[in-house]
Amino acid sequence: MARRQRELASLYATAKSLTALGELDEVLRSIVHHAHDLISTDFTYLSLVGADGRLSARASEGTISASFLAACIPAGVGLGGKVLASRSPHWVRNYAATTEIDHDPGFDRLVCTEELVALLGVPLVIRGEAVGALFAADRSERSFQADEIALLSAFADHAAVALDNARLYEASRTALHELRIAYRKIEEHMAVVQRAQAIHEALTGAVLAGGTPGDVAQLLADQLDGSVTLLDRSGAVLLRRNSASRPHDLPSGVDFADALETARRSGRCTTSFDTAGIALSVASIQAGDNYLGALAWSREAAPAHGALDETDLRTLERATHILGLLILKERAVAEASERLSGELLTELMVGSPGISPAQRARTRARNIDADRLDLVLVADSSTSSSTDLSRHLHDIARDCSGLAGEHLGRATMILHSADDDRTVEEVHHRLRRALGGPVVVIGERVVHYDWSRAFSLASRCGAVMRAIGHTDLGATTGRYALYAILFDTERVLELDRFISDSIGPLLDYDRRRGTDLVDTLSAYYDHHANVAATARALYVHVNTLLKRLDRAGSILGLNGRHDNDLELQLGLRLHQLRATATDLPSDTAPSTPERPAPSI
Repeated sequence: MARRQRELASLYATAKSLTALGELDEVLRSIVHHAHDLISTDFTYLSLVGADGRLSARASEGTISASFLAACIPAGVGLGGKVLASRSPHWVRNYAATTEIDHDPGFDRLVCTEELVALLGVPLVIRGEAVGALFAADRSERSFQADEIALLSAFADHAAVALDNARLYEASRTALHELRIAYRKIEEHMAVVQRAQAIHEALTGAVLAGGTPGDVAQLLADQLDGSVTLLDRSGAVLLRRNSASRPHDLPSGVDFADALETARRSGRCTTSFDTAGIALSVASIQAGDNYLGALAWSREAAPAHGALDETDLRTLERATHILGLLILKERAVAEASERLSGELLTELMVGSPGISPAQRARTRARNIDADRLDLVLVADSSTSSSTDLSRHLHDIARDCSGLAGEHLGRATMILHSADDDRTVEEVHHRLRRALGGPVVVIGERVVHYDWSRAFSLASRCGAVMRAIGHTDLGATTGRYALYAILFDTERVLELDRFISDSIGPLLDYDRRRGTDLVDTLSAYYDHHANVAATARALYVHVNTLLKRLDRAGSILGLNGRHDNDLELQLGLRLHQLRATATDLPSDTAPSTPERPAPSI
């Protein structure tokens, strides 16, 4: 427990250092220091892939040689090469002696200097791309344990976040630098400078005051006159702001799609005119190669149709940099909030039943009362991934002081509810509207802080719902109480007993003989005791089917074929549904092993 607390404390300290938005090397040194302190190897170092495609050390702790940080090797060799190629951890007991990697002579000399023997490397991955690796080394031969590998991987994830944040930070500084350069270029035109400066100061003040993209658009509309519209990556209108003095709608005679494509391709502001003398200027919003949307400015054109104020067009372009930064900031804040929400949800799930003072404090810091989180929702859709579902659940969770995330591969949310049926229906309605497709949402009330059990019941109930054909519904598990024997793990013995009493001899016969009489009888009842239809469905002759049915009846002690034998039909159906309900992650599976399925 003490070790676990040290690990969590160190990870927290590392994450906190990242939020300072310091220089990249400073943050990387902090990560290596914390990793070295916690992993307790002889030395630790971090390497990044440079623009030349070579892997170079950027930070180290515990090394002997001052020249170690000058180490630079091709990214395809050494242990680092394996880590980068596979994007997964690798380790060797003895680096110098191993033949499983391609050695670099220059690095091997440093290995001798540092007396490096055992080496573990984990990748730094940013949006699916391996950009570097974090290493832990010992000066004696040894193996690395799974918990050490997992812990170092966690530090590598923080390092990846630090690198990504540093790139965004550099992009913001570049954008501001470009704004200053553009400002100096027009300094000689005094009247123009004063107007541009006023706009720039207004935009900067809005951003520094915590302004939104809507605030920036409104300022532009007021300063430039006309209407300013912000569009997303698909060309859909996100918001529109009009000048109080001279508002204008988007001109109908302009091909807006072409204007967007031209601006995106050129990277510059493009202008078109309609027959009514309305000018439309469009500038794309980009962060590097990432297209974020576009900014459109509509206003009355000058009489000459082309006597454009280039300063205003450049102002519009510079405003796209500010909007790009704001959009990236909002996206980063949202992603960080989603990650924290998901981490808290998983922590409560894994630690349940019960809640610790630390967990109460962490949720309280997000203005969430953990003691009131009394409903667990699990969402599933055949048209959307659990990641997409979780993202939509995060939006809902923010509105109702709940937590959302992925747990055991399923989109999950926990929240307070005064009316469970109504809450589940409302969440289903919002998800259905956001997805534009069918979605299943199942809710289960939490008892004595046992979120894990509520999650298990909701997940298994959802599987039963899909098995019986319900694919677009929001309901609590209570609505499916008739099927509780299938999804309630505490009733698994009752399910086993009923199935054993109803079709147990037939299951035993199939298992011993390798036959499929259970499936044959199920198909027979599925086709309403119609022998011909059943034979066609099973691709067998009618006489063959009749023999199988007679054999099944003999094994079960039935006289003839009873198409109204309710207990037998229930046993067969429950046997089918049990296979569906138990096809879930291991943490939601029943604790008592079920009877082996027959060979088909």
